[in-house]
Amino acid sequence: MAQTLIKGATLVTMDKSQGDLPRGDLLIEGAKIKAIAPSIDAPNALVIDGTGRIVIPGLVNAHMHTWQTALRGVAANWTLIEYFHHMHAGLATKFTPDDLYIATLMGGLNQINCGTTTLGDWCHNNPTPDHTDRAIDGLIESGIRATFFHGSPKPDAKPGQKPFWEVPHPRSEVERLTKTRFASKDQLVNLGLAILGPHYSTYEVAVDDFRLAREYGLIASMHCAGPAARTPDGWDRLRKDGLLGDNNNIVHGQSLTEEQLRFMLDQGVTFSLTPETELAQGHGFAITGRLRKLGAMPSLGVDLESMIGGDMLTVARVTMASQRGLDNDESRRTVGTLPATSTIYCREALEWVTIEGAKMLQQDHRIGSLAPGKEADIVVIHADDLNMWPIHDSVTTVVTQTSLANIEHVLIAGEFKKRDGKLLYPRLPERKVALRESGRRILAGIGLTSAS
Repeated sequence: MAQTLIKGATLVTMDKSQGDLPRGDLLIEGAKIKAIAPSIDAPNALVIDGTGRIVIPGLVNAHMHTWQTALRGVAANWTLIEYFHHMHAGLATKFTPDDLYIATLMGGLNQINCGTTTLGDWCHNNPTPDHTDRAIDGLIESGIRATFFHGSPKPDAKPGQKPFWEVPHPRSEVERLTKTRFASKDQLVNLGLAILGPHYSTYEVAVDDFRLAREYGLIASMHCAGPAARTPDGWDRLRKDGLLGDNNNIVHGQSLTEEQLRFMLDQGVTFSLTPETELAQGHGFAITGRLRKLGAMPSLGVDLESMIGGDMLTVARVTMASQRGLDNDESRRTVGTLPATSTIYCREALEWVTIEGAKMLQQDHRIGSLAPGKEADIVVIHADDLNMWPIHDSVTTVVTQTSLANIEHVLIAGEFKKRDGKLLYPRLPERKVALRESGRRILAGIGLTSAS
């Protein structure tokens, strides 16, 4: 079995039993990490010089609508209401299956380029099985590890049609996908459900969707924030009916009360936050601090590349800075001075985009940290670069200084997906052209134009 040895690097494992090694070796055998030690002898291994490098676990983007990649920047000036109108009732209706394919392929490749090795791909623009299959094709071709959260589109209802919030998740598609595209569990891409939840559906639809996810053993992820809830008492009714559990994931969550948060956390519900888009679109401040006060930590996501950039380390920085700002403001108002020290340290922010994302996807036994036996999802950062130098603390350097330019190597399941600063995908130039043309055609479909 092929071996790769990363030698003489600073290892930030995010694993409590392993700790960090200021200088150490990491041996990969096949798809897994074989050993981590100050020095490893592996005479037949491919040796990667780790001098001047920081090695971290692959980043986890827990929530992104990758189908919008061809529309980068289009929603940058939209509020949430404008986004719903222009995106879901407008642009989304113009997507062909091949538009889903190219957007998801290129979105997945960009995540790898930025150091993300695992993606929660929340694909809620699947009007036909062909759309779904082409989106999955794109994910698989990109080479990223992913959970494909299958959702349903949100157009305005036509005469005689039910509005989307009265339509249960399509059971037939879940049955088809579990029997065909996801019949094997031994693959990089697996299946989850992107359901409406009671914030965006009737209670009857929410119950149907929760039960469907539980029946098939799938994570059911749902948005909870923004406009007024369709079913204001929905969460309390789900609690009473015993339908909340550890296969449920809440995205955003600003509308939840402290009592609801506490109960959900007690049931194992996870939370994925997207602070930059939440601040910009009008959801409000992320609930990072509210979760922390209850002893929990979030996973994080980019959410919308139609609005912000796709770099997960930037997401971690924005999340940390915005919550520190809230904490500092609260301290000034309540005790008249700043806290004695920062309320959030950089290591915790790195946990949000590594091990906490893995936990949300129920894959922390496989990914999210570096340890023998885990999948070799690894990012090598070139730490000698000018913007990184000098290094006084490897974790703070990763979180506060690292950019896309510093991501030198990315491995997923032991295979190089990016090497020496370049993606290894062979057809990038022509795929970029296809992505541009897809975006232009979609925009033109509702009378918008692209500037270039």
